[in-house]
Amino acid sequence: MADLSSLKDLGTTEQAAAPAHVRKVDSLGRSYATGKRKNAVARVWVKPGSGKIIVNGRDFTTYFARPVLQMILQQPIVAAARTGQFDIIATVTGGGLSGQAGAVRHGLSKALTYFEPGLRSILKKGGFLTRDSRVVERKKYGKAKARRSFQFSKR
Repeated sequence: MADLSSLKDLGTTEQAAAPAHVRKVDSLGRSYATGKRKNAVARVWVKPGSGKIIVNGRDFTTYFARPVLQMILQQPIVAAARTGQFDIIATVTGGGLSGQAGAVRHGLSKALTYFEPGLRSILKKGGFLTRDSRVVERKKYGKAKARRSFQFSKR
């Protein structure tokens, strides 16, 4: 039977290094990511620029008229302290406005980490890189909605 000192020598092999996050940029100097939220899917491109944000060919303030949605969309840029440094172009399909704003936020966060891998820890701490998996529950048979029962009547 071997003693414990022989086991110590087994652990001297090199440990696998953590995956290094590399910069992913296309030939035009843009980084691309897909963001999702509910039924909305956003394709987001980030490139250095003056801070313009265009969603589906329109300025984001006209596309997302409510200030809350505009704030949701800008959260990753503010958290990374990169306001006015990147031009963002996004195309969004599916879902409603709230889901679309969340999808653009998710895609923007991912694209920022691809463009500047150093921002990953900040955005991950803020919870911007996690895909919100909550979706609408399906309707069941024998129910008025997903969980709502029909009105009960004794007589």
